[in-house]
Amino acid sequence: MTVAQDKQVRTPGEVAQRYAKAFEDYLSDSRQDTADVLKQVGLLRDAIAQCEDLRIALADPRLDLRQAEGVVKALVSALGLGDAVRRFVGFIARQRRLAGLDEILYAVLLLDAQQRGEVPVEVTTAQPLDDGQREALRAGLQQAGYNNVAITERVDQSLLGGMTVRVGSVLFDTSIAGRLARLQNAMKGAA
Repeated sequence: MTVAQDKQVRTPGEVAQRYAKAFEDYLSDSRQDTADVLKQVGLLRDAIAQCEDLRIALADPRLDLRQAEGVVKALVSALGLGDAVRRFVGFIARQRRLAGLDEILYAVLLLDAQQRGEVPVEVTTAQPLDDGQREALRAGLQQAGYNNVAITERVDQSLLGGMTVRVGSVLFDTSIAGRLARLQNAMKGAA
């Protein structure tokens, strides 16, 4: 496997970590079912990853507060998210941080995994993994020294084949798209 550092695949920034810590503090003080709320956070993050129009809307700097709150309200309603996530995302919108929402949500999930002693692993494949592939991946990660892993799976058909595996800030890229990109960069360097 090739190891590469990527700006989009990194440890969440300081701002995202602060929001995650504040949300964790809120959850610990409230009577919310933390597991259910974190499942909703993952659901919201998946929706952002799968919808390019949503990512574009969230990153649009021309979005005023009223429009941002409208986007949040529609998103929360469409996904059936609970009060805690609705309030959290609404707060992020009022702070004009919707462009960083995905990173903040990732920081929330990462903080929770770290507190449980899990190593978060994000796997992106061109097609969904079957049970055999999932177990082989888990065994390979354990053999590489990553015990007690929490695997998050994503499907991205633009990879064409293969997979990317992110453990912390390290990206292992065996995708066909990644290989083609490295080949293209090598050819540019040779010219």
